[in-house]
Amino acid sequence: MSEQREYVPHRLLRRCVRDIASGVEGELMAVINENVSATDAGHWMELAYIRGASGREFTTAVSNIEAAD
Repeated sequence: MSEQREYVPHRLLRRCVRDIASGVEGELMAVINENVSATDAGHWMELAYIRGASGREFTTAVSNIEAAD
């Protein structure tokens, strides 16, 4: 099986962002192009990893984030 993820550069890395879907804010830690499929055919999606105020990280689609400045 091939690699299941790859890091993607993003202009908001290490900045405070807001997840539009949930309204939660936190620091954008990484953007990863990840195979979210259970099969070899693959379904790739860019996921944003955000660390909230509690210290826990959560993911959302990259299209759901915006700068929280």
